[in-house]
Amino acid sequence: MTTKKEEKRIRTRFAPSPTGPLHIGSVRTALFNYLFARKNRGDFLLRIEDTDKERSKKEWEVQLMESLEWFGLNWDEGPILSDQQKIDFGNHLVNYLGSHAPYRQSERTYIYKKYLQQLIDAGQAYFCFCTKEELDAQKQYLMSIGEPPVYQGKCRDLSKGKAEEYLREGKKCVIRFKTPENLKISFNDLIRGKIEFDSSVLGDFVIAKDLENPLYNFTCIVDDAEMEISHVIRGEEHVSNTPKQIVLIRALGFEEPAYAHLPLILNAQKKKMSKREGKTSVTEYIEEGYLAEALVNFIALLGWNPGTEREIFSIDELIADFSLNKIQKAGAVFNLEKLNWLNGVYLRKKSLKDLTSACLPYLEKAGFVENVSLDLYRIKETKEEVFIDWLEKVVFLYQERIKKLTEITELVDYFFKKELDYPKELLAWKQMSDKEISDSLNASLRIISDLDDFKADNIQEALFKEAEKIGDRGSLLWPLRVSLTGKKSSAGPMEIAETLGKEKTMERIKKAIRIMKNE
Repeated sequence: MTTKKEEKRIRTRFAPSPTGPLHIGSVRTALFNYLFARKNRGDFLLRIEDTDKERSKKEWEVQLMESLEWFGLNWDEGPILSDQQKIDFGNHLVNYLGSHAPYRQSERTYIYKKYLQQLIDAGQAYFCFCTKEELDAQKQYLMSIGEPPVYQGKCRDLSKGKAEEYLREGKKCVIRFKTPENLKISFNDLIRGKIEFDSSVLGDFVIAKDLENPLYNFTCIVDDAEMEISHVIRGEEHVSNTPKQIVLIRALGFEEPAYAHLPLILNAQKKKMSKREGKTSVTEYIEEGYLAEALVNFIALLGWNPGTEREIFSIDELIADFSLNKIQKAGAVFNLEKLNWLNGVYLRKKSLKDLTSACLPYLEKAGFVENVSLDLYRIKETKEEVFIDWLEKVVFLYQERIKKLTEITELVDYFFKKELDYPKELLAWKQMSDKEISDSLNASLRIISDLDDFKADNIQEALFKEAEKIGDRGSLLWPLRVSLTGKKSSAGPMEIAETLGKEKTMERIKKAIRIMKNE
């Protein structure tokens, strides 16, 4: 294998910890790694960093893998779920795809132990037996005199014999890396340029609790080396970890990967996104009815600028245009309004059949309909049976308005109700009197009852002729629309009437007339 970085095969990785729901920022990290690998015809790996035994849960691991699959971010190497395991959450064993297995850190302890022992044997790492109280006191003192609160090296030169004696006695300890003194550690960040640290700010940092329990900075560099990762693309919160990882890489004789640290994702107040201020987990956005392609498009533009005014990208177009030098250094603001707009664009692109299929789970969850067989559904409240083509007509009325799938239930609920409940005052257009409202409703009832071909165009033609006599379309159409929907805003009354059918339309107008009579 060549050692020239420019000739080395591009290999990126997404390495989440399964300690909770997949964060929207983590999806961006996965996406950028995926796009970079695909653009350069390289490999995209998934690695599960589950060394935090207390917080890591198999259900989070399953959820994050299913979320990545939902987004279409398919990895070339990593753990994979079988169909049976996707259904049975009682058994979370996974299979592996790729030649660098295992891809779960909890299964790689034997590998870390080998390299930990290598550092200890070479005198580049040592056992530290300092107590928490000693370390806390040292930290407080250093901070009080304005010095970096780093370990001062009390156990650095402890003899091998003394260390072994303490270990036999069962003294509590950690393993520290012996950081080289007076060393300038620099690296060229592919987004931020040259970054430099002084080794004095690192001190002898902890790399493992013991030989069986290595910590993040150590496991990370071992895995990247063993899995031949060429580019480490991750969030800017990891910039401070990079010098620690570089000195470990050099100590073990590994080849340094290229680094690229992505900007933070900020909320509307330009602060780091938090659960208290809005949705941060991917599952929340999925449940809200955002489409995978819309989220991918939106997330890609969080910190990456294509260099044009273009905003709509398919995944293939993103791969073609993506480059690390188009990623900005400043934080990227998560604009929910833009996401809603973008999702609406993708919803309108869907065929009516596909959009209706996407809306159906929400209509069923709301208790509006239940599936009877194949394309036949039953409206729960009225017990009326309807075919899928009628539901498609209902959804069609709002295809141009809907921004996320959850909105469909509130927009179309009146189609599935036996009785509408609304105040009499809602029927009034501007300053209409009760008599004017009643006259308007009676006129609409008369016109509709006389129609044989009950299509929206015919309904509109007949209603507009009547409106011309009155001189104000609103005074005719507003009471009609409210009588059919019980809402302040909705689709056009003609289209709603056609979808409801003549009989239901007349029933609802008559109900509105009774409301005006206080019956």
